[in-house]
Amino acid sequence: MVNVRVRDGENIEDAIRRFKRECERNGIMQEIKKREYYKPPSVVRKEKKAEAKRKMRRRFYKDNRY
Repeated sequence: MVNVRVRDGENIEDAIRRFKRECERNGIMQEIKKREYYKPPSVVRKEKKAEAKRKMRRRFYKDNRY
């Protein structure tokens, strides 16, 4: 949970900017986007497997360049 207190003499726009920055750091926006639509468990597994495959491929090519 993100808490931002408005400081004495601080502009409200600056406080909003700090709030947005804290939300980005905590990954709240990513979580919201991830939960925006329901994905069945089979799709989640499929995406997770594809991501792992992609990472392994990148790691393999990175290690075996020259």
